[in-house]
Amino acid sequence: MGKNNMDEILVKVVGLGFDIMTHQPVVFLREADGKRVLPIWIGLSEAHAIALALAHKTPPRPLTHDLVKDIIENLDARLTKIVVNKLVNDTYYARIILTQKNAVTELDARPSDAIAIALRTSASIYVSKEVFGEGRAFAVDEKDELKHRFQELEPEEFGKYNF
Repeated sequence: MGKNNMDEILVKVVGLGFDIMTHQPVVFLREADGKRVLPIWIGLSEAHAIALALAHKTPPRPLTHDLVKDIIENLDARLTKIVVNKLVNDTYYARIILTQKNAVTELDARPSDAIAIALRTSASIYVSKEVFGEGRAFAVDEKDELKHRFQELEPEEFGKYNF
């Protein structure tokens, strides 16, 4: 699984939002070559870590995701990519793909942690086609439309997904 396959869609983090109904942050992943956006509800500390990475801010002392990045680099490994690969009982799952010399290691992770680490290492972020099909993905043309679409979600859609 170290290489991208046709069942994975390259995505970019296009923003963070806050679900006022559940009091949870939401990370938005948009297809790199498309219009679909996948919202994933995440924890506050992971949202903070993602926001710092998106703003290219480095804390004075390493946070957990910075520490993981440093460990990977000091072991002469490379984070090849992360893949949001499953949706089970409204919970998203991700895989972190590492390479060290000629060995490939895959680790289970929460998508929010995987995204925070990927942003720090400039690793590619993918979502499986299956997850895009099962999740709450929707199409938007512009960032303003993303904000509007999020505001239009029905109350029962909030809190549907766990982190």
